Amino acid sequence: MEQIRSADLAAFTEGRAAMANAIIDQSGLRVGDDRRRGRAAGINPSGRYEPLSRHVFDDGWSSLDELPAFKTEVQVEKPRAIITRNESPDISFDRSINPYRGCEHGCVYCFARPTHAYMGLSPGLDFESKLFAKPDAARLLEKELSKEGYKPRTIAIGTNTDPYQPIEKKWRIMREVLEVLEAFNHPVGIVTKSALVMRDADILGRMAEKGLAKVALSVTTLDPKLARTMEPRAATPARRLEALRTLSEAGIPVSAMVAPVVPGLTDHEIERILESVAHAGAKEAGYIILRLPLEVSPVFKEWLLRHYPDRYRHVTSLIRSMRDGKDYDAEWGKRMKGTGPYAWQIGRRFEMTAKRLGLNIEKRPLRTDLFKAPSAKGEQLMLL
Repeated sequence: MEQIRSADLAAFTEGRAAMANAIIDQSGLRVGDDRRRGRAAGINPSGRYEPLSRHVFDDGWSSLDELPAFKTEVQVEKPRAIITRNESPDISFDRSINPYRGCEHGCVYCFARPTHAYMGLSPGLDFESKLFAKPDAARLLEKELSKEGYKPRTIAIGTNTDPYQPIEKKWRIMREVLEVLEAFNHPVGIVTKSALVMRDADILGRMAEKGLAKVALSVTTLDPKLARTMEPRAATPARRLEALRTLSEAGIPVSAMVAPVVPGLTDHEIERILESVAHAGAKEAGYIILRLPLEVSPVFKEWLLRHYPDRYRHVTSLIRSMRDGKDYDAEWGKRMKGTGPYAWQIGRRFEMTAKRLGLNIEKRPLRTDLFKAPSAKGEQLMLL
């Protein structure tokens, strides 16, 4: 019996090493713990548009120990416009604002990671540490809302990177954007993982009284240890529930996103999460199945193998069972919910629990009829 156990252990160890090497071969050498302390990604592969693939290796002189830690760096980005339009048929909004590019929360599964390749940076650790702020966002927004013929529809914020990530405490770009939206009576829907949203309860409360604002908190897990490794710089699960309760008591419509549902890792928590957010005041809830587009796949797999090696094969197998045998299927209508028996089961569990808790019974649309166009008499605008 002991020999069999030893053989099984050896096979497991060998298999784990082979999987780790396969992931690292695709993505570059794993970065040491000291250099990436407080980060989720363990690798920093070159962006897919780079002509060269750079790999860090130990030359035998311990030179890797001399490399600096990944510290948060913020550069200023000056876009020409701040409202981003989309025509995706499977999402509920046609325009959004992203005050920041990259996200210090560092969620290992973040589907926005591949966008950092457009900046010549890595979707791995660079995405979490080399950030871009758009301090002109409020001014640009005011300019775009003032254009003749502008037709208001809800602006979504937080659909790509989190507007309330830690650097917002200093830059305060999101608050300035809200001030402009309030001045124009423009509707806004916010998605965040941060308790910092409570700072702006005053503005959001006034807008909510007019039917112009709603906030969704993303709650991936209630396990603080898992959240710490998977979303290292986001608010703890307890703080997100506190934010839901605080905003709800301030009269702001709040909802929750169980997103993403990680099969084999967090899907067993669906019922508990919905019960917790409903108790905190959420009236609506939704969910999204884990997505692993492009560079997100190796980043997530390396993390999974590092923290949960015993679940690696099971989790990846479930993911592929919902994605037609692939890590990801980008087809509209499938990418958010997945397909197959396991995806169907998750959907039914979510729907049954939401119904039992009285969630999603009545959805409150935001108003657009209160939009206040600039004065035709040339009245001076707030930021000009």
